[in-house]
Amino acid sequence: MVSLKDIAAKCGVSVATVSKALNDLSDVGPATKERIRNAARELGYFPNSSARALKTNRTYNIGVLFVDQSQSGLTHDYFAHVLDSFKKVVESKGYDITFINSTHNNNMSYLEHSHYRGVDGVVIACVDFYDPQVIELIHSDLPVVTIDHVFDYRIAVLSDNIQGMHDLVEYVCSKGHTKIAYIAGNDTSVTKNRLGSFYRSLEKRGIDTPDEYVMYASYRDPETAYKCTKKLLALKDRPTCIMYSDDYSCIGGINAIRDEGLDIPGDISVVGYDGSYISQILEPKLTTLEQDTEQIGRIAAEKLIHLIENPKTTLIQRMVIDGHLIEGGSVAEI
Repeated sequence: MVSLKDIAAKCGVSVATVSKALNDLSDVGPATKERIRNAARELGYFPNSSARALKTNRTYNIGVLFVDQSQSGLTHDYFAHVLDSFKKVVESKGYDITFINSTHNNNMSYLEHSHYRGVDGVVIACVDFYDPQVIELIHSDLPVVTIDHVFDYRIAVLSDNIQGMHDLVEYVCSKGHTKIAYIAGNDTSVTKNRLGSFYRSLEKRGIDTPDEYVMYASYRDPETAYKCTKKLLALKDRPTCIMYSDDYSCIGGINAIRDEGLDIPGDISVVGYDGSYISQILEPKLTTLEQDTEQIGRIAAEKLIHLIENPKTTLIQRMVIDGHLIEGGSVAEI
């Protein structure tokens, strides 16, 4: 096994200088650091994680708590991209990732599993934030950053769902639509913000929304979205545009509309949310709201690492990330 002493001998410097260079301390010049790092790579040196943990009192391991209702895991259109961005930043800072769960490992709770894995902190995304196990983790001493949910004393990184929904409603209204239905997601803070923005945006335009125009389905649930769309199409005064909680659910709506022999957007217009890849290969391309998954994941990683490494100076903030509307061909002008 290659040691610091081997690197020092190759570079003609002391072991202390090698240690300082590999730990990026300021009292070693840039040229010397680069020479030592190159030598370490050539010799195949890898730092011992156990030794580093003893020295820094950190494991350089970050937990990811990700449990969506549809059990789609890392195929989840939105969160897969968020977590990919998160992973890139975390790894660039020298940290590893461990997924936290409670269904295995002797039925440990999320907090117990976090302690068992010895993680330095946890990012929480796409879970039931009211789950007692999640609340237990939130109330613990572990550094935590949440994505798309706010706790008063925890850092949160949020997609701007209020502005995103407003932009979509404004776009649909600009095309002349006043009969606009919405198949919202299940009961989460994201859904509440989007639904509130939906009603408020229509109200500002003087448009009244009948109760039967708003229905609910889980996120990424095309089967339920299909059934809800069928009910909307059966209304005596049916909507001219149907908005969906996400692009994947919208596919169920599209299938229901086409099964009724109706044309999109000629007979019924549709709108998605997320800006996923699939939304832009549909025919017609879907009008949707693209969320900035790269920035959400990056900022969540940066904030969590800063909290881990600088707990006394880190501010508890809510970071709201803008999205942008993608104009497809799924909304007709009437």
